[in-house]
Amino acid sequence: MQYSSVPRFHDPITQFKCYEDYLDSKVTPMDSSYLTSRELARKLVEHGHKGTVLSREEFEERKAAAQAAEAAKNSAFYNRNRRMTLASAGKELKDNFLKALAEREEANRSGKMTSVIFIRDYNTLGQEVSGYIDYAHRLKTQDFEPYFSGKKRLVPGRSDLCYYNWKTQVSMSTSSPNFEVIYDDPNGLLFKNKRDKKILNVDPMSGPGEDSKRTFLQSDLYVHAVIYDHNIRTV
Repeated sequence: MQYSSVPRFHDPITQFKCYEDYLDSKVTPMDSSYLTSRELARKLVEHGHKGTVLSREEFEERKAAAQAAEAAKNSAFYNRNRRMTLASAGKELKDNFLKALAEREEANRSGKMTSVIFIRDYNTLGQEVSGYIDYAHRLKTQDFEPYFSGKKRLVPGRSDLCYYNWKTQVSMSTSSPNFEVIYDDPNGLLFKNKRDKKILNVDPMSGPGEDSKRTFLQSDLYVHAVIYDHNIRTV
C-alpha cells in the first residue's frame, strides 16, 4: 500500500537556526577574503551594506510565524487522515435504538449528518421526561462509550435542544451549535440547521423537511424513541 507523504509548507527563513546563520548566508566568498573577521562581515550585512536585510526582531518574528503556520497545517493534515475512533466500535448492540445510534455515529462526528434524537423515558428520580437531543453536539461534549456499553442511559437534559419534565412541568429550550430552536412558529416546534439554514420539522403529522428523514424506533430501553437525520449537502 502506498501512503501519501505529509505536504511540506516551507518558508526559506526556517532553514536558519539563528539570526547569525541568516546573516552568514548573505556573506559572499569575496566578502570573506577582504574582511578581517566573520563578525565584521555580519555587521556590514546587518546594517544594510549588502541590500535589504531583516533586522533581528523581524527575523525572529517571521521565523516564529512560519514555524507556527507549518505546525498548524501539518496538524490539520494528520487530523484529516487519522482514523476516527468511534465509541460504538466493538460493542455488541442488541437494542434497535443503540444500533441506530451506532450506524449514525461516524456521520455525525464527521459533520456529514446532524441527527436530532427524541426520547421519552424516566430519569433517575423516576420522573417522566422527554426532549430533543443534538446527537452531533453530544458526541463532541460527552463520552458515549458508557451509553453503548449499557452503563448509562441517554436521557434528555435541561441543556439539550428541548426538555420537558412531565411531573414538575419544567420546560426548557436551548439552541445548539448545529440547530436553532424555533418554538413560536404557528406550525409548531421547528429546528433550523445553522449550516444550510434548512428547517427540520418534528411534527409527526408533517414531513420532516428537505434533506431530512424521520425514523421511529422500537426500543426495549426507552418508552419512545425517534431519530431525525438531516444530511448536509456539500457543493
